Amino acid sequence: MKTIALLTVSNVFMTFAWYGHLKFKQFPLWQVILVSWGIAFVEYCFQVPANRIGHGTYSAAQLKTMQEVITLVVFAAFSVLYLREPFKWNYGVGFLFLIGAVFFVFKKW
Repeated sequence: MKTIALLTVSNVFMTFAWYGHLKFKQFPLWQVILVSWGIAFVEYCFQVPANRIGHGTYSAAQLKTMQEVITLVVFAAFSVLYLREPFKWNYGVGFLFLIGAVFFVFKKW
């Protein structure tokens, strides 16, 4: 559970680092790059421990799959709440396919 919490926090920071500047297009690109790097540094402070702690319990493939699903959930919320973009039905269908991927990665065969 600690790994999932750390991955979630790291993804919130990374989503702001990658997409938060879209609301600030009046600033020069070099400035938003520097701010994004600063935010990304904080993201790494959560991401690296999440992977280090989680690797004893999960495989690297499972950690990556978790991270991708968390990223999409965080991004979906971010795009609706922060960027005010609509969540379209086809996004939901795509996310359902990713849940299928999670099944195959985590299933004990």
